[in-house]
Amino acid sequence: MALRMNASTFVGLFLLSVTWKAAWAKVEVNMEDRVEVFLGDTAQITCMFTVSDSHDDVIIQWYMITKTNVRSRIYYGDGNIQAVDRDGQFTDKISVNGMGKSSEVVLTIRDVALEDELEFICQVNGLSAGNMEGRTMLKVFASPDRPNIEGVHSGISVSNKNPSKIGSCEAKNGYPRPNITWYRDQSPMQNTPGEVSVVTLVTKESSGLYTVQSDLHLNVVKEDKDSFFYCEVSYLVPGGTKMTETNKINITVHYPTTSLDVWVESPKGRVKEGDTVEVHCRANGNPQPPFTFMHNMQELKSELNVLVLKDVTRLSNGNITCTALDLDTYEETVGYTELFVDYLDLAVLIPKDTHVMAQGEELMATCNALSSLPTHTEWFKKGEKVAEGHTLTLKDAVFDMAGTYVCVVNVPSLERLETSGSLHVHVQGPPEIKESADTVLEEVTEKFLNLSCHARGYPTPVITWSSSDESQILKEVSHRQTEDGVLSVLSIKVTSDITANCNAYNVHGTDSFPFSIKAIVQTTSSDPSTTVTTVTPVTPPKRVKKEGSGVIIAVIIICILLLAILGSVLYFLYKKGKIPCGRSGKQDLTKPNKDSIMVEINNDNTEEAVLLGVNGDKKPTSEQGDKYMDVQK
Repeated sequence: MALRMNASTFVGLFLLSVTWKAAWAKVEVNMEDRVEVFLGDTAQITCMFTVSDSHDDVIIQWYMITKTNVRSRIYYGDGNIQAVDRDGQFTDKISVNGMGKSSEVVLTIRDVALEDELEFICQVNGLSAGNMEGRTMLKVFASPDRPNIEGVHSGISVSNKNPSKIGSCEAKNGYPRPNITWYRDQSPMQNTPGEVSVVTLVTKESSGLYTVQSDLHLNVVKEDKDSFFYCEVSYLVPGGTKMTETNKINITVHYPTTSLDVWVESPKGRVKEGDTVEVHCRANGNPQPPFTFMHNMQELKSELNVLVLKDVTRLSNGNITCTALDLDTYEETVGYTELFVDYLDLAVLIPKDTHVMAQGEELMATCNALSSLPTHTEWFKKGEKVAEGHTLTLKDAVFDMAGTYVCVVNVPSLERLETSGSLHVHVQGPPEIKESADTVLEEVTEKFLNLSCHARGYPTPVITWSSSDESQILKEVSHRQTEDGVLSVLSIKVTSDITANCNAYNVHGTDSFPFSIKAIVQTTSSDPSTTVTTVTPVTPPKRVKKEGSGVIIAVIIICILLLAILGSVLYFLYKKGKIPCGRSGKQDLTKPNKDSIMVEINNDNTEEAVLLGVNGDKKPTSEQGDKYMDVQK
């Protein structure tokens, strides 16, 4: 009886001991709630566990919860065996590291796919210590492609009653699904009935990724023509959220015209007669409506919004009206501008064309032109300015004043507006051979000389040439009129001493000028048969200027009167015996003395040199000699 009790007591004590140990043994497991990883990367899920007061082996098992909420084992491991379940989803892409009483086990999943986004369970079995498990959710992320935005290309009218489509924004291949937000000038846009409507379309691709398309519809206003629209795409990534913005777009807004701008585009500044004028018209609406131009109540053809007026005149002055017709409302809008054309008429000269004046006279000529602006007048002769102002005054007329005077009238405030006129002035008088023309020119080749003779006067003098050698052939090589007379050039071959005379005459008188030429032969080499003839000018004799026939007759009459008076006085004195007569050393005044010569030199402007005999007769010029005169007493 005692033994039986001892055996029963022993078994009871053993069972009590085992139960007590089991009660004090414990398993603890710690795991993260979630592990996040990008698509295609490697995920690591850690299972940390602790088994107390147990010397037994630990069994580790990994499970997954399928999409259909089924628990399925994917791994088993104990002190002797570590194995991945065959024919499972993770057979070839997982591995487990780490074992022990107080350690951690890491489940590694390679090349994570979207279908791997599951809940994973780590179960730790401590045998006598019991078992415990932990759970971790694996989250997979894929960043979408860069978003695209495209606005509508057609115009959007503000008169549309319902919101119109503005643009479309698209984000492709994102996971989880991206979100799209529309912005207008930095301000987010939300659905507002009757004003803003955002329509979103989500598409799940065969790859499991999402494509999101968002269309913005807006009831546009005129101010939207200057607004910019864009999209912001937000999406989840491991550990946070990222955002990407699209490019900004602008839309074309159609709105009615309320006013017009009309202006002269060219020429810039003032318009003058003869210009081509471009008139532009622009409406403040969009699009630009068709335009109609009216000029002085007459409709004109135009291209688009430009009116071209060619060769405008002062008759083109007036209002130019532009009318725009709105094709939506069929309302007309009118604008206008005023065109003023500046002008400058032809120059008016008084006297005009040609004026003849006598020597010593005075001329006051005027030149002006009718203009819409203040004018300025200048007078030119031979390209040089001789006067300024509307009046040209010529006093004490001389031959130098003859010629063509050009008056130029311009408008200082407007370039290229200019007119001109000319006045030809002739100074009447007998010919006058200009001193500057008293030139003897030597032509070395073949011993020819060119003699130039310039005679001034009006009417235009006639020039003739004469020579002391009647056999000499005179050839006039040039003969042309000048502003104040005529210029003749004579070519003469020098063979001996000779005098060539330039003779000029018109109805008012004559003038002449002699050219005295002397041929000099010089030996210039050892060969006596070689000679060079050099012609040099010799100081010409004083020229004789003959006045008109009327002047000559008057002089002769005056001389006769003087001689008559002198004769009367002498006869009266002779009768009174005041003048003795006889041969005793007295000279008979009535008898000429051929041996006595009186020389009279007139040093006036005509530079005359005349030889007078005792009887008062003039000797002809040909008897004076070339240069020197002998006076016998």
